[in-house]
Order: sequence, then C-alpha cells, then structure tokens
Amino acid sequence: MNRERIVVAPGVQEALGDGAPVVALESTIIAHGMPYPENVETALAVERIVRSHGAVPATLGVVAGEVVAGLTAEQIELFGTDREVEKAGERELPLVVARKAHAAVTAGASIAIAGAVGIRVFVTGGIGGVGPLASKDFDISADLQAIAAYSVITVCAGTKAFMDVPATLEYLETMRTPVATWRAAEFPLFYSRRSGVKSPWVAREAGEIARAFDAKMSLGMNGGILVAVPVPEEEALPEEETRGAIDKAMARIREAAVTGKAVTPFLLNAIREETGGRSLQANVALIRNNARVGAEIAAALSRSG
Repeated sequence: MNRERIVVAPGVQEALGDGAPVVALESTIIAHGMPYPENVETALAVERIVRSHGAVPATLGVVAGEVVAGLTAEQIELFGTDREVEKAGERELPLVVARKAHAAVTAGASIAIAGAVGIRVFVTGGIGGVGPLASKDFDISADLQAIAAYSVITVCAGTKAFMDVPATLEYLETMRTPVATWRAAEFPLFYSRRSGVKSPWVAREAGEIARAFDAKMSLGMNGGILVAVPVPEEEALPEEETRGAIDKAMARIREAAVTGKAVTPFLLNAIREETGGRSLQANVALIRNNARVGAEIAAALSRSG
C-alpha cells in the first residue's frame, strides 16, 4: 500500500517520527460491531486507555475516499451513527477509495494500513479465522493472511467466537505466523477465557513479545505476530454459555440464509440476544483490556528501538 496515499493525523505522524509508541485501532467495531452509543463510547475509551499507558492511538478508517490513520472524535461519532458507512476489507479498499465513500476497516485492512505507515502494534477485539464450515464453503478470513503478510503485532481476544479455533491455529502455523497467548495456557474463546485448545506460546510480559518481534525482523522474516489476550475474569462468559449461544446463533443464521459480509454483524447481534446482553459487556471489557496490553507492547518495542 502506498504510504503517500494515507492521511496520517499530525499527532500520529509526530509520534512515528519520534519513535514513540503508537497503537493502531480498527473501526468495524464502531460501525458494525456494537450498537450506539456503546460503540462510540468504547472507541473513545479505548483511545484514552492507550494514551494512559504511554502510547498514541491511531483509529483507522476511510473518510470520503481517503484512507486515514488517526480518526478525529467527530469522525468516530460519524462512524458510530451513520448507517451508510461501509465495511471494507483489504480487497474493498480500492473500491471505497474510488467511490469516495466512508468505510470502517476490518482487522486485515487495518493491519495493511498500519504496516504501510510504520505502526507496529494493532489492537482489535477478535480477528476473523477459519469458519466452522470451511471444508464446504472455503470460509477463511483474509485477516489471517494479513497477519502473516505485514510486519505488525496483532493483539486480540482470539478469533470471533463462532470461528473454528483449532483450524485457525493450524492455518496460522501453515502461514508461518507465531502465535502467543497473554499469560494463559489456552487460546481464548473471545467472550470466554478458555477454548480447550493449548497455546503454542505463553507470553508473560510485553518485553518478551517485543524481543521476539525484533528478532523476527532482524532475521529478515517479514510478517506479524498474533497475541491473544483472554477477556478479564470478572466479565468473561463461561465457555459452555458461549458455545451454547454460538450454536443457537448459527441455527438462526442458517434459517435466515445470511451470507457474505453480513454474517459477522448478524451473529454478533444474535449472540448478544442469546446471552441477554452479557456478550456485549464482555466485548467492551476485552477490547479495553486488549488496548492496555497493546500499549504495553508498543512501549516495549519503542524502548527496544
């Protein structure tokens, strides 16, 4: 992606020029992942958390056809309230730019933008993964290829809860992507702390991840690292509740015959209804927690040079 075609907010540009820690943030959670006003409140709270831990936030999106690294508070409000804001993965970026449209960017597109401007840490809620019916419909999220392709550390709470966790980890191994969990032996299940799948690497502190990333770069091995952070215990859903809600949501989507980019928002809403809103509380908690961990990693990278 051409760095010169990306509008970088002055504060973000200054931090990058000074070698200060910067954390990229996606915008689909604002436009398509949460209802209003929780979406805008959470986005602004996440930015405050990043700042409070010594890093500069850069929320990413497309505004009137311009790719922007560092949305303003007014633009975040627009993304949270305007139903015409589109959802753009990396594939769709040329289309929304050509049409001068507004678009929230997915994790994969965010990683591409972050890599282009030199932001080395990206924070999201959950990434896309290998879908539950991938053997039939080839549903493998482009997020996984972006993580493998661009030299950015992605901090998340695992895959979206309805994805196939073991298959996702197998795919990341195939793509030669290092995967860590943050102080936990099991890979998290988004709303829940445990998935029953053992983590390939347990990271105990931010410096450990920063050193591994620096080593990867020094070896000439381009591409990112995935760090999965379990949702805080007090807001986590029991694993059986998450799996039960997913099963019911999947039955609803089959009945409604929803396909394509509408799948994720439909399932998130269905799971929220099936859990009586508890999944939304967990979602807010995990993205806030991920922001803290991401800022710590960005700070450790900045110190390491």
